Amino acid sequence: MAKTIEGTMDAQGLKFGILASRYNDFIVGRLVEGAIDTLKRHGASEDEMTVVWVPGAFELPLAAKKMAESGSYDAVIALGAVIQGATSHNKYVAGEAAKGIAQVAMQTGVPVIFGVITPDNLEQAIERAGARLQNRGSEAAMSAIEMANVLRKL
Repeated sequence: MAKTIEGTMDAQGLKFGILASRYNDFIVGRLVEGAIDTLKRHGASEDEMTVVWVPGAFELPLAAKKMAESGSYDAVIALGAVIQGATSHNKYVAGEAAKGIAQVAMQTGVPVIFGVITPDNLEQAIERAGARLQNRGSEAAMSAIEMANVLRKL
């Protein structure tokens, strides 16, 4: 039988960096709250969480790189909200944020979770921040816990 490795959902003793985009902070703040609540419910101490605010989603990868390289975190959670506007600017911002965050994880070996929502409008953003659907910040925190635990086992 093949050996199976899975991450647990136990965050006790793990350290988390939470990056938050200040742009659309009325939405991102709710994502941050969802992430912190989820981490605490799974055993993480708030003393082992650091929240860093950056100007926008485009700046998330650089801050994620600094956090991941510091050796202080078992996982980094990058949260933001890039909402469709009258131009296609949002596609460039969200795309570069996604690429940069993926590169940081690959370069550093630290899980860097992409928790940037890309809704078409404000109503969808509110839903993804926990109004009607699951809070995407909470979902990103769950991924961070699981990945931190998987990597400890590999």
